[in-house]
Amino acid sequence: MNYYELSFTYTSPIEKEIINDVLAAELGEIGFESFTESEKGLLGYISEALYDKKTLDDKLADFPLENTRIDYTSKWVESKDWNEEWEKNYFKPIRIGNECIIRASFHEAEPGYTYNIIIDPKMAFGTGNHETTYLMISEMLKLDLEGKELLDMGCGTAVLAILARLKGAKRVAAIDIDEWAYNNALENIRLNHTEDIQVALGGAEKIKEFGLFDIVFANINRNILLNDICQYTNSMKPGSILFMSGFYVEDIPAIEAECQKNGLKLDSYNERNNWVAVKVLKG
Repeated sequence: MNYYELSFTYTSPIEKEIINDVLAAELGEIGFESFTESEKGLLGYISEALYDKKTLDDKLADFPLENTRIDYTSKWVESKDWNEEWEKNYFKPIRIGNECIIRASFHEAEPGYTYNIIIDPKMAFGTGNHETTYLMISEMLKLDLEGKELLDMGCGTAVLAILARLKGAKRVAAIDIDEWAYNNALENIRLNHTEDIQVALGGAEKIKEFGLFDIVFANINRNILLNDICQYTNSMKPGSILFMSGFYVEDIPAIEAECQKNGLKLDSYNERNNWVAVKVLKG
């Protein structure tokens, strides 16, 4: 199958990574199948049969982030082995010490890791960034999850949910607002034989359907986190822990202030190339 490759660039005060995530979700609704981050924005791929310029222009005209101008160029791309392209150009295995490796099914197996997670990235991984994934997995690896109830909010590929179940969590729920992410999560859960993970399509409004949790992981972005911290709090048992990532070191004061409004206390944070994961406690 032949494809069009579209290169999207932005003029906006909003962080590129946030625009990438929102744009990928919007483009998925009109047939785009995969994405990779570029230096200035996003590369999106859509089959020749589905590409319609007017539909794309209408979608961009209604883009939900204010003060954001999106420009694009397009080129025709001859059919190729897209798994090979992912492997060669973008998705590389993520290794966290000797404890955990995250790889695609098209990568060779690597022995010696405690947790070997297979993620076939599809669309949902296309805009994931390895810094926050690495940070959140590093935090989860420190935890004793035996018998715990855990929420993976904004689950994407469901890698955190899968790791939690492999580490012995009693109950794991995974929620994402993106339909591709939801479907990809289901596929990856099957690949890793963790089918008892509960998966839901939607936003933070879905959390209440799953009761209370001992631990909540939310790897999303600053603005969504600030808006939804109150709902995370309502889902947490007394003494439970909230981990959040998807923002920069300079965003910590805003995150901490919102946590304090909701009775949460910032305990610690870890940093990787200016991205952070924070640990927050509920009294």
